Parts: sequence; C-alpha cells; structure tokens
Amino acid sequence: MSEFRVKAISKLHAEFSVPGDKSMSHRAAILGALSNGVCTIRNFLPSEDCLNTLNAMRSLGASYDVLAELAGYGPTDLRIHGQSMKLTAPSAPIDCGNAGTGMRLLAGLLAGQAFHTELFGDASLSSRPMGRITVPLGQMGANIETRGKKPGCAPLFIHPAKLRAITYDMPVASAQVKSAVLLAGLFAEGKTTVIQPAETRDHTERMLTSFRVSTRRDGQAISIFGGQTPEACDFTVPGDISSAAFWLVAAAAIPGSRLLIKNVGLNPTRTAILKVLSRMGAHMTEIVHHSEGEPIGHIEIHGAHLTGTTLLIDEIPNLIDEIPVIAVAAALAKGRTIIRNAKELRVKETDRITTVVEGLRSMGADVEEFDDGMEINGGTPLHAAVIESSGDHRIAMAFAIAGLFAKGETIIKDTDCVNTSYPGFAHHLNAIRHERSDSADFTLPMISHA
Repeated sequence: MSEFRVKAISKLHAEFSVPGDKSMSHRAAILGALSNGVCTIRNFLPSEDCLNTLNAMRSLGASYDVLAELAGYGPTDLRIHGQSMKLTAPSAPIDCGNAGTGMRLLAGLLAGQAFHTELFGDASLSSRPMGRITVPLGQMGANIETRGKKPGCAPLFIHPAKLRAITYDMPVASAQVKSAVLLAGLFAEGKTTVIQPAETRDHTERMLTSFRVSTRRDGQAISIFGGQTPEACDFTVPGDISSAAFWLVAAAAIPGSRLLIKNVGLNPTRTAILKVLSRMGAHMTEIVHHSEGEPIGHIEIHGAHLTGTTLLIDEIPNLIDEIPVIAVAAALAKGRTIIRNAKELRVKETDRITTVVEGLRSMGADVEEFDDGMEINGGTPLHAAVIESSGDHRIAMAFAIAGLFAKGETIIKDTDCVNTSYPGFAHHLNAIRHERSDSADFTLPMISHA
C-alpha cells in the first residue's frame, strides 16, 4: 500500500501547472465521442476516473488515438473519432471505477439508447446515491434499475427507452444531475429544461456551446433541444483549479511565500476558493489570458498570516471539492472558521465531514463536528499523525498539505487513490517538500507519440 511521508517546510517559491480539469475531461470525452467528426483534445486528465469515461465511450463505438501521454498514467493529448450521436451497444458492462461524475453523466447519455447497458463501479461508488439522477431520468421515460446492496445505488441497469422532454426543478444544486438531464435531453424530442436552486458549475453548458449545440438560459433555468449533433472541434482542457487548491492553501499559509499556478481554469463557478482564501488574508492576482468558452489564466498568490472565515451558503455548491483543504487552511489560521450547509460531503468517496474532523483532531486541531459541517478554532500548532485516507483522494491530498505545517513526520496511508484526480501529485509534493523552485523540478514527465 502506498503512502506519503511529509515533514514541515519553511518556504514555498514555485511556478508550475497542474494537470487538466477533471470535470471538463469527462465532458470532453463524452461530447467528442458524440460529435460528427474528429476532435483533438489537449491536456486531458489521465486520471483513473477520466480514463474510465474515455474507455466507456470507446466501448460505445468512439475510438481514439493517443498523441501524447503522461508517463505511467495515460493520454493527455488525443484524437477522438466522433460517432454522430450513433452509439453502439457495449460488449460488456462498463466499469466507472470510482467516478461519480462519470457514472451520472453516462447514465444520462445512455438513458435514451436502443440497447441495454450496465454501469458498475468500485465499493465506494457503489455506496453513493444514484436516485438523484434516476428520478429525473425516469420522468423522461428512462428505464433504469439500481441493483446495489444499498437501495438506489449502483450497479445501474439501463434498458432501452424513448425519452420525452421535461422541465425538472432540481431539489438540490448539483452540476452532475443538471448535466445528466441535459445529455439525456439531446436524445429526447422537444425542449428539456433544468431549473437549479443555486448556481452550479456550468462546464456542460459552456462545452456544449463549444461543440455548437444550442442551449438557452433564463435565470436559473437551462434548456436544450433534442435532436442536435455536436460539431467536431478541438478543445484544450484548462488546469484543474480543484487540484491547484492544495498548493494555493499551502502557499497562502506561509507568510512570504510566492506561488504561480499557470494555465488553470478560471471559470467563475469554480473560483470560490480564491474568494475564501482572500477573505482569510492571502494576497492573490488572477491573470486571464484566454476566455473563449472556458476562461484560462494564471493565479499568483503570496502567503500571509491567515484568519478564520465563514463559508457562505451560496458558495458551498461550488466549493464542495475544496472543503477538505479549506478545513486545513482553517486549522492553520487564527480564529474561527465555520463550514455549514455542506451535508453533501457525507456522500462523497468517504463521509468527508467525519473524516476531516477526525484527521484534524489527530493532528491537534480544535474542531467541532455538525451534521452539515464543522467549526474550526484555528491557530493551535499541528503535530504529526498517521492519517488513513480511506481511499479518498481529496482526503489524502488535504492531509499531505497539513503535514507540510506539522511538527514531526506525518504519514498518509493508502495514497494510490490520488490517481483518481491528480496523477503526478506525488511528484509535485516531493519537489515542494525539498523547497525547490527550479521549474524543471515541477514538470511532469511526458511522452510524445507524434
């Protein structure tokens, strides 16, 4: 079993790029496969989750060619051969691994097909609720069985169905649910509308526009018309700001530090982490240099003495992946940080509320747990501990950052899970641990197939 061993650092001066955005890589694989021609996708994230979605689309008829790859992981630049919306039945059940995004988006895509499909995943994914997508897809006419050990959980058995357009008022803000319904709407007759209760990530809508699929927005209602075929295009995936968040927190909490994260996604529905760190006292500059479709740019951050903050209720849906490392920042800050209205964390890869609380307490932090979040009284010096990741990639990475500030050697167990979202994290962690600033130390090893 792999592990991270981390000791405290005294400075952080670095410039580097993080791998491609996980959410967008899933969607690029799907829309490229549905398109009417050949799409070149660059900076694809070769994580286990995204590779499962890419290979799922291959099993549905969309082949791909590798142009470049991250050594030891998989393709970063590839050419996808679109199938003009005409998918074929897979020869075997589709393995989604640990990818909740992949399974939910694929369920929407497959709900209106004329063939049977089975979607399954690992033990963690098989314990996560799928009713949030099977309910609206069922209203559209989909025939989906959940045959998991827990009610409403995977594996999913998707039977042939003809879909009808609906208007769906989402009870909980979720970009995955919105995206599943919009993808299903491509295969339904008429106008499908999703009404979100709060702003959620809009990568699906933006990417549909890049692929020349027409959508409409009226307030919080997003509509799509069935029968459209995505037009083949080339797409560059920005760096993942959720991956950058770990290093942003590390730099923010070291007075005098400077970190430049290059070519990262700056979509407004994803940058709440920057607002939170700014409120806590970090000094940041965003430099947008490309804004067609998805805004891309650089983030420069200078460390400072952090103070606690309260996460706002409307920030939570777009901060949900960053909350574990925000909790680490809160433990390092002076004063109180309140995180509430985040019950969604309990149905992630782990119960991230309890896992974060227990991990921080084991390192000496003062934390109170609530049903929907936690309160952290920061400023108490952290000490090393042995942290069980429980197979959760964001827990493993968040506590690797905590270890950079703890007295002694922190050991994080079961860290293979990090490859779910951030292949190359160990390489970057090792470079930062040794306080290197030469950019060559941070460059991930690539192999060109050109």
